[in-house]
Amino acid sequence: MEAGIVGLPNVGKSTLFNALTCSVSAQSENYPFCTIEPNEGIVNVPDARLERITRYIQPKKVIPAMLKLVDIAGIVKGASEGEGLGNKFLSHIRQVDAIIQVVRCFEDPDVTHVAGSVNPLADIETIETELMLADIQTLENALPKAQRTARSGDKDAKFLIATIEKLMAHLAQDQPLRTLSLTDPEAKAISSYGLMTAKPILYVANVDEDDLAGEHELVQQVRQHAEHSGAGVVPVCAKVEAEIAELDEQDRAEMLEAVGLQEAALGVLAREAYRTLGLQSYFTAGEKEVRAWTVPIGATAPQAAGVIHTDFERGFIRVEVYSLDDLEEHESEKEIRAAGKLRVEGKTYLMQDGDICHFLFNV
Repeated sequence: MEAGIVGLPNVGKSTLFNALTCSVSAQSENYPFCTIEPNEGIVNVPDARLERITRYIQPKKVIPAMLKLVDIAGIVKGASEGEGLGNKFLSHIRQVDAIIQVVRCFEDPDVTHVAGSVNPLADIETIETELMLADIQTLENALPKAQRTARSGDKDAKFLIATIEKLMAHLAQDQPLRTLSLTDPEAKAISSYGLMTAKPILYVANVDEDDLAGEHELVQQVRQHAEHSGAGVVPVCAKVEAEIAELDEQDRAEMLEAVGLQEAALGVLAREAYRTLGLQSYFTAGEKEVRAWTVPIGATAPQAAGVIHTDFERGFIRVEVYSLDDLEEHESEKEIRAAGKLRVEGKTYLMQDGDICHFLFNV
């Protein structure tokens, strides 16, 4: 799963991304960050449950869940028409699964705002407008082809036309597609278009050093906007996070305490991005490794098994499941089994966040 980081120029987007990808030398063993390419990075999702599991099951290594972040080129007004790096911006954002928009919520006379003044709602509107215009263009280009195919009586093409027209009517009301309810067949019909305003969004309010909790009026404006659209908001001071990322583990802990933070905000951001993508984790635990695996909310047991290996899904027989609470109560899998708390689930079982699993399969 990928999340694209977007924002206007001079909002702190690159500082935030660099704080993530440059943390490789200052990372803890369990939660590293590493750069793949100049504009891409893998970020681990901090999860305290991993440490709780390893109190009772000591593995050779611990592997957390991971997210891929893509630093999208800065957008400017007119990007949908190719202004600035608009074409690059749009091509990258079509490929990601969710959008993380960095919104400037700090004043700094030394950092000029592209629009002349700090106005987070205007920033949000600028990017939203460009994405909606680009989606309209995509749909307008797709419609004639569907109409030509429909002339032969093709039912799928006729359904696609109706779906495209439904989306275009919604966009004409200046509403992003994520606020439009689609049936599963409708969503499938337009899935190949990479419509950007249909993607879930998370707002990152880049705050000043004296507002780490995000209590400033500018942040409240972002929260109110996000609440209406069902999005999340994470206040982050990218400047502070960049400084923290450069420290070793002991100095980092001291700085967090000094500024009044329990953890780096980047951990909160990673978890919230995970939630925005509609993901959850289950665990496998043994002497070799304790590992978090990523599955969509609502995934079945065979689908979850397939994340480990396609053979596991193809030859799925059953899954043995227990909870972290069970492990903490009984202190070992042997005792969990003896207490009758080890559940055996079949192909229709819907995975629950935090399940600890053993999959049985036969190929």
